[in-house]
Amino acid sequence: MKQKIRGFEIAKGFEDKGINLPVRKTKFSAGYDIEAAEDIIIPPFKIAKKPTLIPTGLKAYCKEDEFYMLVNRSSGPKKGLVMSNGIGIIDADYYENETNDGHFFFQYYNILDHDIVIKKGECIGQVIFQKYLIIDHDNAKGIRKGGLGSTDKL
Repeated sequence: MKQKIRGFEIAKGFEDKGINLPVRKTKFSAGYDIEAAEDIIIPPFKIAKKPTLIPTGLKAYCKEDEFYMLVNRSSGPKKGLVMSNGIGIIDADYYENETNDGHFFFQYYNILDHDIVIKKGECIGQVIFQKYLIIDHDNAKGIRKGGLGSTDKL
């Protein structure tokens, strides 16, 4: 069997939901287009309201010295969609750790004055894989045991 280096898989609970694995649309595209796993409504932004999480039905894996970014599409803001965290950074150990399968979501605010309806299969963003560097004398030893926001609980 070929060694897994980086790629996408269907997340637990979405195996029979007709989820499409991401693809790059052109040979010079940096990002893999990600689709919504289900229909969802994003209400207009209000102060102190949490962003809407859009399930992808996907998990991604990569090498230990890599991460992947969740980024908005260039057409996102024109459609009223702004990522609440600017970009999402997902570490390699988010995938299939002790208590987390690795399902990733996009977090969006709607900056329009009316609901935005996202349909299952609609492209909601992109994933870009990247390497990262560490500093001299780095000694990180923590082990992730959860999902979203779990690194601040180590």
